[in-house]
Amino acid sequence: MALMITDECINCDVCEPECPNDAIYMGAEFYEIDPHKCTECVGHFDEPQCVQVCPVACIPIHPEHVESRETLWQKFERLTAAKAAAAAALEPRPPAPSAGA
Repeated sequence: MALMITDECINCDVCEPECPNDAIYMGAEFYEIDPHKCTECVGHFDEPQCVQVCPVACIPIHPEHVESRETLWQKFERLTAAKAAAAAALEPRPPAPSAGA
């Protein structure tokens, strides 16, 4: 189940840095959660961190993105693998051995 932020959001900025999947971003009027990146913190924490820090309790389960814990775990694994691959692609590589060596 991905989470969502309702229009009760006061844009206090506390949820965005807590998201381990970078799923929270500033929308047109208030913060939003990308349901394709939200794992409800499965794989990172026991409880969704954004819900824990939200002072106005405006982060319910997204009714259009209901997912099982197993599905959330699979999403976590995909996101983690993609992040690792992106990081590896940015690492400098040692020079190739010369042809005559």
